[in-house]
Amino acid sequence: MKHGIYYAYWEKEWAADYTYYVDKVARLGFDILEVGAAPLPDYTTDQIRALRDCAKANNIELTAGYGPTYDHNLGSADPAIRKNAKEWFTRLFDVMAQLDIHLIGGALYSYWPLDFSQGVDKEGDWKRSVEAMQDIAPVAKQYDITLGMEVLNRFENHILNTAEEGVAFVKEVGMDNVKVMLDTFHMNIEESSIGDAIRTAGSLLGHFHTGECNRMVPGKGRTPWREIGDALRDIGYDGTVVMEPFVTMGGQVGQDIHVWRDISHGASEEQLDKDAHDAVVFQKYMLDWK
Repeated sequence: MKHGIYYAYWEKEWAADYTYYVDKVARLGFDILEVGAAPLPDYTTDQIRALRDCAKANNIELTAGYGPTYDHNLGSADPAIRKNAKEWFTRLFDVMAQLDIHLIGGALYSYWPLDFSQGVDKEGDWKRSVEAMQDIAPVAKQYDITLGMEVLNRFENHILNTAEEGVAFVKEVGMDNVKVMLDTFHMNIEESSIGDAIRTAGSLLGHFHTGECNRMVPGKGRTPWREIGDALRDIGYDGTVVMEPFVTMGGQVGQDIHVWRDISHGASEEQLDKDAHDAVVFQKYMLDWK
């Protein structure tokens, strides 16, 4: 099992100098840095080389996360948006491969944050999203990239809200590089049993996000970590586990995640670093089963 953290724990925007965070997470005891995918298609050759070499020098694996914008919705009802989205994702996959990034997770089947005021068509969106994944997955496979279909809570998306739906969706897509992605924050809202949800995903689980129900780092809330660790052991999951805490207000990150109070209580960067280090020690203790 490899443990990571999402860069946006420290940031207020959906892009940053990722090399800075590669150095940081290596010092804090992580194996993985999850970067935001949004800026990657526009990276220069020099930027690609710098990030790739920095990760290699620090023995840090990179993964990517993305909540597609409205214009990057592969499952849109608008053919022009679908075409634009496929072209954008194809450029993204090429850069990811150059960066040696082989996993991206998020609401890749839709867009995020969803505008519920426009109404939703779950049946139609599901059908279009399945077809979109069947279309884009072979492109990702050319670059040895796995696509994680993140199961989100009802307030953020309407297509995949439970592990059961995630499994049904991935099975319908039928591509071996399309996997279920679960997140403890979302499961806390939607699932009757987090452990049973993980067991439902079983061998289809391809990526796992952690965080407390209050969006703090693991260990600072009431999430049932022992139950989660037992379930991961039961299904033999030994893949990537990336914590995704959001604790500070401001910027596009704070707005999109709906952080309306300073959950960090004014923590300095040094304190955030300490909390992250303590959290990965805790997470390894609770979840590592080998």
